[in-house]
Amino acid sequence: MRGFKHIKSVYLIGIGGIGMSALARYFAAHGKTVGGYDRTSTELTHELESNGITIHYEDNLKLVGDVFKKKDSTLVIYTPAVPKNHSELIHFQSAGFEVLKRSQVLGALSENYQTVAVAGTHGKTTTSSIIAHLLRSSSKDCNAFLGGISSNYNSNLLTSTSSNLMVVEADEFDRSFLTLSPELAIITSVDADHLDIYGTAEEMLVSFQEFTT
Repeated sequence: MRGFKHIKSVYLIGIGGIGMSALARYFAAHGKTVGGYDRTSTELTHELESNGITIHYEDNLKLVGDVFKKKDSTLVIYTPAVPKNHSELIHFQSAGFEVLKRSQVLGALSENYQTVAVAGTHGKTTTSSIIAHLLRSSSKDCNAFLGGISSNYNSNLLTSTSSNLMVVEADEFDRSFLTLSPELAIITSVDADHLDIYGTAEEMLVSFQEFTT
């Protein structure tokens, strides 16, 4: 994991999200100590906890484990869905921790793999899941970050020790997909969406054009 080799622990604020939980699983699978906060206890957070990931459900710095308070060896990841006045987020930012958005971390990881990025306002979860399954079923194998729980793998993350291929769902929300470094970019469809972010359909098209260059 070029760029994160010095990291020993990973703390995720908003760990219960579909994209955040996949990152939690990824870092845990690579031997990091993983924990986090989420506002709500869900079946997904319970599954993470059953795999040894510590989670609490109150915005309270006292509930953060000591292992995540070591600035030089902890990576803090947050989702834009977390309010800017979240006290844990403010603490890590003001204390000088390495604090990155989910999209930034996924973008950094994509540089370590031959990445297939699937974008589109509709169909990207289905398409990326199909591609990942085809690769997984072949001699190529793959790693994959999926935007939903794949029923045949019961997970939103696939890992491989033998493959340098990675399939990732490229999210256009907040222009997150522009952080990725794909070998192959796929666009399933482009409709006017997330206009609260883009303002106009034309501006959204500009971002998709940037994604393909």
